[in-house]
Amino acid sequence: MIKLVRNPLAHFVVMACLFSSCSLNKKVQVSEYAGLISCHQQRTFNGGALKPRPIHELKIDTALVSHFGFASLNIANAFGFLDLLQKFVKAKEDYQGSPVIENRLRKIEVAMKLSERINLASLEISSFASELDCEEERITQVADFLKGKEKQRETRLTVAAIGIGAIGGVASGFLSSNDNAGHSGDYVGIGTGIAEAILGVLILKNSKITELQHPRNALKDIWYGQDSSAIFPSSVWYYITYKNPTKPDELSLREKIIERWKGFNQVSVDNVEEMNKFKLQYLQDKGVYGTDDLYNRAKMYDQIESYVKMIKQDLTTLSLELGDQSDI
Repeated sequence: MIKLVRNPLAHFVVMACLFSSCSLNKKVQVSEYAGLISCHQQRTFNGGALKPRPIHELKIDTALVSHFGFASLNIANAFGFLDLLQKFVKAKEDYQGSPVIENRLRKIEVAMKLSERINLASLEISSFASELDCEEERITQVADFLKGKEKQRETRLTVAAIGIGAIGGVASGFLSSNDNAGHSGDYVGIGTGIAEAILGVLILKNSKITELQHPRNALKDIWYGQDSSAIFPSSVWYYITYKNPTKPDELSLREKIIERWKGFNQVSVDNVEEMNKFKLQYLQDKGVYGTDDLYNRAKMYDQIESYVKMIKQDLTTLSLELGDQSDI
């Protein structure tokens, strides 16, 4: 005959471990469909193409400089219609010198072409920003899924702790009132306390992890700042990496993004171990993430998206300057 263990302390400890499965940082398998979601839809912009030549290396006509600000000229250079801007200025001068119908029509024609190119540039920015937004939402969705799993387990552990505490309290009181029970009531009380402590630790350490695939890794391109990017459109990549040599203290948009990550402690550059973990986790084609890491990655994507959208401000400035020059 098999003898049952009579030590109540052992019973409570075993019960707590069995209920919680005694496992921490359990890896969760996200559905296969979620892993196949792609935010890149093979758009027409040429990601991976060489960036435009920096504007400070170009010989800019003085007429252009007198009509448009540096930001407008740089955005026109980024999206490849600086020559069209030059034609517009020439057409305007021709019309002012000889206001005949041919020159007027020529000026209107060039202005319309410029408007089309500005609209296309705006669409290209919005298109890429939508990819960044899609990736951010994908990461957030995975993080919410993990968070839900953590809450489910936390609820079960909390219910177990309450149940064990209640049962242990009743049993301890019953045994303490029984003269024949000896020290069993004390054992039950100690066992209950240990079991609740175990469950409390498991609640605090209740975290899930999952592997996230991200072969189109915009964070990697921003961090390393190579001469070209296979993800960013060449025009956008030029604009966010451009650094004006006449203003050495002024950061490029890419550098501002990185400084923002550092400033909000999203990247710990002072700790070598944390820095190595960041590069291994965030800057590869895939990484293993906990909930907090996923939310952090999503926020980093959101910040890149914000700076990409800011490029439209300079497009707006160019449009306004063109409107001032039209006077047709």
